[in-house]
Parts: sequence; C-alpha cells; structure tokens
Amino acid sequence: MSRRLLLFSNSTNHGQGYLDHALAEIDSFLGPVRRLVFVPFALHNGAAYGAKVGERLAAIGVEVAILTADEAGRRLAREAAAVFTGGGNTFRLLKTLQDAGLLSILRERARAGMPYLGSSAGTNIAAPTIRTTNDMPIVQPASFEALGLVPFQINPHYLDPDPGSTHMGETREQRIREFQEENETPVVGLREGAWLRVEGAHAVIGGARGTRIFRRGLEPEERGTGASLDDLL
Repeated sequence: MSRRLLLFSNSTNHGQGYLDHALAEIDSFLGPVRRLVFVPFALHNGAAYGAKVGERLAAIGVEVAILTADEAGRRLAREAAAVFTGGGNTFRLLKTLQDAGLLSILRERARAGMPYLGSSAGTNIAAPTIRTTNDMPIVQPASFEALGLVPFQINPHYLDPDPGSTHMGETREQRIREFQEENETPVVGLREGAWLRVEGAHAVIGGARGTRIFRRGLEPEERGTGASLDDLL
C-alpha cells in the first residue's frame, strides 16, 4: 500500500490557535502539493468549518476546496491532490461519508498514495473501525467500518489516568482494555499534541507528547516522539 498519512490527535493545543502546532508539519508533509480537499462532515456547519480551515491553511500557501455530500463531491474526491478530514463527531462523519458514497472513494485514493491528513475524528476513520472513538453516537452509521488505512485502532485525545482524580468512572486506559477483551487489534493512544506520519510501510510518532500502545494480553507500552511504529504496520 503506497499510503501517505498525517494523523493528528487534535487540531488545537491548549494556549495556542487553531492548527498552530500542526502547520509546519502539514507544510512539510504536503511538499509541492498546494491544493487539498477538506472533509467537513464531522461538524454540523460544514461551510463555516471549511472556511476556517481555508483561512488557516492560506498561511502556508495551501488552497482549500470543501467537500460536499453529492455527485459534485464525489467528482472532487476522485480528483483531489490531497484530502484533510477535520475533527468533530466521528459517527456523524462516518455516516455522511457512507451515505454519500464517499468512503470507498477516499479509501481507494488514499491507499493508492494520495496524501491523507486527519485530525481527531478524521484520524479515527483512518483506522479499520471507529470502535475506539471517544465520541457519543449521535447518529447511527451503516457499520463501524472505516477507511482501514492502518491496521491498528487509534484513540485520539488519549488521557493518562490521573491518580489525584476523584472521578469514579472508567479511565481511557480501562475503556481500551475493555475493547481488547473483545478484539485482538492493537490500539494507539495518541495524546494531545501528538501525531503519526505514515509513508508506505514506515510510521513515526511526531509532536510533543508521544503515544501509549495497547496490545491484548500485554501491559501498555510508551513510545515517544521520533519512535517508529513500523512493527504495527
């Protein structure tokens, strides 16, 4: 698979503006590609979302077209030089892509090497399924099957257990362990400010805070910035 992926945990770091922590990496990843198609379906107001992304990426000379859930959108997806899928609600995003006949187009294009960028929900759908999203199922997609651009699950916005917390609900780690009681697939817990960059059979962790790797039957493993994830591919 000649995939090229840049998968962010989040689009905004605490104390920074939208995509501030990501712009330099996006610029490097896109290289000579200066036009991309933005997938806005994770938020209700797609036009406003797309306009926000277009304004921000203009700072690095990238022109943005906004994907629509119709035949024009399918043509745009087939012709896109690169695609960026934004965050929001993962269930709404996946259902819209399924209903519009866009999921299979994006999968085929990304697996063939079209640069794919995702943030939060857009990162969730790069995995085989959306079963490790943190989002509430506000709509019901036809299935949880996603793009399958990597063979492992991803949990964006991963939060480490807080030993001082008085909250008695499950931690993120406990939720992921529950997933692995029923599933063999490894899970990459992607902390805020971290990202994954995948080029073909090679994957590396970028950003400030690293990842936590969960495998069924094993203790979680820490991997920091610059570490490889090739073994998970």
